[in-house]
Amino acid sequence: MKILVVGGAGKIGAAVAWDLVREDGVEAVGLVGRTPQALEKVSRWLGSPKVRVHRADVTGRDLDLVMGKYDVAVIALPDRRTSYTVVELAIRHGLHLVDMLEEYHRRPDAHETEGLPVPTGTTGAEYGEWLHEQAVRNDVTFLDGMGFAPGVSNITVGEGIRKLDLAESAIARVGGIPDKSAAARHPLRYMVTWAFDHVLREYMIKLPVIKDSRVVEVDALTDREVFRFREFGIDEDLECAITPGMPSFIYTRAGLREFAEKTIRWPGHYEAIDTLKECGLLDLNPVRVGGAAVVPRAFLSALLTPRLLARDGEADVCVMWNTVEGTKNGRKARVDYYLWDQADRVNGISSMARVTGFAAAIGARMVGEGKIATPGIVAPEDAFVGDLYAEFIRDLAHRHILVREVES
Repeated sequence: MKILVVGGAGKIGAAVAWDLVREDGVEAVGLVGRTPQALEKVSRWLGSPKVRVHRADVTGRDLDLVMGKYDVAVIALPDRRTSYTVVELAIRHGLHLVDMLEEYHRRPDAHETEGLPVPTGTTGAEYGEWLHEQAVRNDVTFLDGMGFAPGVSNITVGEGIRKLDLAESAIARVGGIPDKSAAARHPLRYMVTWAFDHVLREYMIKLPVIKDSRVVEVDALTDREVFRFREFGIDEDLECAITPGMPSFIYTRAGLREFAEKTIRWPGHYEAIDTLKECGLLDLNPVRVGGAAVVPRAFLSALLTPRLLARDGEADVCVMWNTVEGTKNGRKARVDYYLWDQADRVNGISSMARVTGFAAAIGARMVGEGKIATPGIVAPEDAFVGDLYAEFIRDLAHRHILVREVES
């Protein structure tokens, strides 16, 4: 099989390719990007004859000419405008898709759409349904939201729900954070592991959750928890707050009484974000500064990003603690899923790139092998069921990404 990685010059896309070139069943891995130097740098790092480099702007015709050469495309792009552009083009080509964006394409987010041009005269929901229908018509399998969160989080929570006779509550807690020593050296106790503009967006929007069996809209960063993580020999205090990381569950598991996804950070992070919000530094409305119009959030991102990049010797961690509660055999029951993953310092792959990119690569291979073959937009919680769930967890373990399940 031949797999195309759109955004293959980025850190996450490069990790997808790193994993794929090691698969015997993958004949070729294409890297798409706009900058030849960045593409060649990744190609040299991969060091595999399977790699094909394609310089292309995802919004132009160049990508159109590339897609026909591949069986599956993995989209590793950071925003909605470019992601949906590639999705539409791939569906027209009949090319199977795996996308890791924190978005459920069948119900596009209505808030801060990052330039997504919904067709005139239609709503986001209608546009998403149209994409789904086009994928079904063209026999395209579109594995949607396949990375860490969404992705691994969806798959494990979905399995926890299936283990119970009746699942009532599902809370996912996931996040990428600097290791503890690095956190002490960075503002906000944070380090960039994903597009920082996108992170700030997620701190400001409203999003749907399920409360008391009803879908309600809440502000991001509400319903905060402080908890202690004690698995895999780790003993750390952490905090989390509601964010829009697993939106498909609102539609695929609408029968839950409670559902929310929360992002994990080191203690003190959200208090610092509160201060920035109160000062207006995360707003999008421009203000006049010395005669120029300045968008506060864009200014903040430009100021903070260099201070939040990993320094030499620093690494990140990915953390997950998901809880599903309900009943089994007539008694109250609970299933917890834990993950604590550290960066691969030997190969220079961050933990976020490992957990996100490797999960997407596994999903792409399974789509290419026909193991996931449902036409249309398919959420991870619906794709990895039964033997395929077990295979996915084993594949993660082979990559030293361990998921621990605890029933009680």
